[in-house]
Amino acid sequence: MIEELIKIVLAIIIGGLIGVERENVHRPAGFRTHILVCVGSTLVMMTSLYIFKTYYPPKTQIDVARLGAQVISGIGFLGAGTIIKDGVTVKGLTTAATLWAVSCIGLAIGIGYYQGAIITFIAVYLTLIFLKKIEIKFISKGVLKKLSIEGEGMKENIQKISSIFEMLSITIKDVNVEEYQNNTEKISYTIAIPENTNINELITEIYIIKGIKRIFFE
Repeated sequence: MIEELIKIVLAIIIGGLIGVERENVHRPAGFRTHILVCVGSTLVMMTSLYIFKTYYPPKTQIDVARLGAQVISGIGFLGAGTIIKDGVTVKGLTTAATLWAVSCIGLAIGIGYYQGAIITFIAVYLTLIFLKKIEIKFISKGVLKKLSIEGEGMKENIQKISSIFEMLSITIKDVNVEEYQNNTEKISYTIAIPENTNINELITEIYIIKGIKRIFFE
């Protein structure tokens, strides 16, 4: 009983910490989702281990990894639900990857492989927190800026705006859409702008699009 309790509590802590990071960046799968995935995966592996200890040997032949294998392949449907495509931009890939990683960590906890689970948790957490800063500073091509665009019918204009970014070799890092009560919408882009980009050309091209009312850098 004590060992089972330790496994579930550890799954809650590890899944929760990774979920908090996703929650802080306003991703669709956050604190509770990651906890549920990790705890559920832990229980699956605990169940496999229980069946193995109860019925093997000599009563039957049992593959203790079978249920766990179904979790690894089946978690894809949940990860796919966090991936959103806006024009040429795809969001949610990192969150989908964290859900898959958390499910694997849960399996490791469930079977009692604490060392591997904790080491993997540290690796995942450091990747989310610190490697993102390294990516922005050293890997992203261009200067990172936040550009906000307000207007009417903005959801229909996302594809057109994305095409302008692509034409100017601007990379979209993140995009969020907000709706106001007066039928006005705001799209906030985090973009990597090449140093030789003509900002005036960028703004002019966007203003040509029908429905655009305001463009500003935050």
